[in-house]
Amino acid sequence: MADRKLLAGHAVRRLRRQAGLTQAAMAEMLGISPSYLNLVERNQRPLSAALLVRLAESFDFDPRALAAAEPGGGADAMRRRLADPLFADLEIDRNELGDWLLAAPGGAEAFARVFDRLVTGGAAPATADPASGVRREIERWRNHFADLDAAAEALADELRLGSGDLYGAMAERLRVKHGLMIRILPVDVMPDMLRRLDLHARQLQLSELLDAASRTFAAAFQLAQIEARTEIDALTRGAAFEDRAQERLLKRHLTSYFAAAVMMPYARFLRACEATGYDIELLQRRFGAGFEHVAHRLTTLQRVGARGVPFFMIRIDRAGQASKRYAGASGAALIQAEGRCPLWRLHHAFDRPGTLAVQLVELEDGTRYLTMARTVSPQGRRFGTVAAEFAIGLGVEVSLAGTLAAAGGVDLAGAATPIGLGCRACFRTECPQRSIAPAGRALTINERERRMSALTFAGD
Repeated sequence: MADRKLLAGHAVRRLRRQAGLTQAAMAEMLGISPSYLNLVERNQRPLSAALLVRLAESFDFDPRALAAAEPGGGADAMRRRLADPLFADLEIDRNELGDWLLAAPGGAEAFARVFDRLVTGGAAPATADPASGVRREIERWRNHFADLDAAAEALADELRLGSGDLYGAMAERLRVKHGLMIRILPVDVMPDMLRRLDLHARQLQLSELLDAASRTFAAAFQLAQIEARTEIDALTRGAAFEDRAQERLLKRHLTSYFAAAVMMPYARFLRACEATGYDIELLQRRFGAGFEHVAHRLTTLQRVGARGVPFFMIRIDRAGQASKRYAGASGAALIQAEGRCPLWRLHHAFDRPGTLAVQLVELEDGTRYLTMARTVSPQGRRFGTVAAEFAIGLGVEVSLAGTLAAAGGVDLAGAATPIGLGCRACFRTECPQRSIAPAGRALTINERERRMSALTFAGD
């Protein structure tokens, strides 16, 4: 946490009150002045690394709880909620939001819980959309699970000592240590499955339709289920889900996380990213992984003291429905919004399958991103069957994109495509692509004029 500002005054204040201490008494324990502690509690000073260590030593708590305890998930998460069309006419600015979180953290958390419950289906949000709760839990950790990364890295190093062939080393470990054989079966034997664990036969059965990268991932996934079970179960319990489906979804995510971390061990992967300018295709070849594997891994590089560029990732189908969204440390509203802008080339990726589309975009608040989009097709298609296809979108704030290979030839200070968060949440005028008026704004009809946009609205 030494390389980023951590504003957690509400959590420090709660910790002090739970201990029954005055500001003066807590300041004395921590070796700081009461006035400085007062500034920390009012979010006018960030927590330094040294002060964070003293808090942990004096009060016996997990430092990650400070960040995790931000009301409503923090300012970025609250801004995403307030971007809902329901609040379009309120125009709440950043300072006003910050004052609210500081002055009434409990009220902000209550608002966030009620809002989340309403948008996920009333009294039973978990059953209405299990994935939304899992996504919030992943965001709470910024999609970086340090304990899983450390365990996966240790396992990868051990496997590497035995063989330069990662898949072969994992197959041997499964056979020798766990009594499981990997068997590749014809599609006629497994017509509807790509992977199956047959405990009776002591076999991990994989379909012949899987390519090399997917077979390696399947073997790593099986190792994760066995050897990282304790860590994964602990993280799942910590989420305190009441819904069984959410538990299983989070467990699957964490298992996949571990598998990807075995294929792309943190330190080696980060060094390769920095050396290649985060060249995704080169990283695929170097680590024997698929495009989607690498794209997802890029969103997880948040190890303290060894952070990577904070990417976000989204996966959509041709109808624009999102099946994966990872903001990571980017906090990008671009992928959190339910709507998406058709001017973003994420949607154009389907026109040129397998080609990486690079685009500079700018949101209404002036935030600029360098984005990349490319299609992927899941494994398992047979001739004559329906082919599934998705578009993967990646992005990073322009200020952090200068070293990326994808930025070559792009004028990062030049003109960017103006996009929004979907028409209902977008107030840009003169957009030729607009389909509906923004929420809370009435359409205006003028028979004597025809503007660039066929749909104009009051207040523009």
